[in-house]
Amino acid sequence: MVIPASARHREVAVAVVCPHVQGLQPVTARTPEGCEECLAAGDRWVHLRLCLSCGHVGCCDSSPNRHATHHFRATNHPVIRSFEPGEAWRWCYVDDTIV
Repeated sequence: MVIPASARHREVAVAVVCPHVQGLQPVTARTPEGCEECLAAGDRWVHLRLCLSCGHVGCCDSSPNRHATHHFRATNHPVIRSFEPGEAWRWCYVDDTIV
């Protein structure tokens, strides 16, 4: 791609749209009280993540077991969101970015 000379010396904001968020439907958390696997094993977690494909609740990568990432690797469900009160950010594992 050739960038016109008039645009070379100014900042241009480009929004990247993750295709993995298209078509996502609202999901219900399967275990709203905590990480599914940690609850079953009696383990603790640091923060929770909600899979936006199936409603799996897993612990974050700061937690000892990293169940949210394990869930992605097992299912290829690409997008999670924070399941912490007051947080609404989403993360795409495939594109390795906030979406």
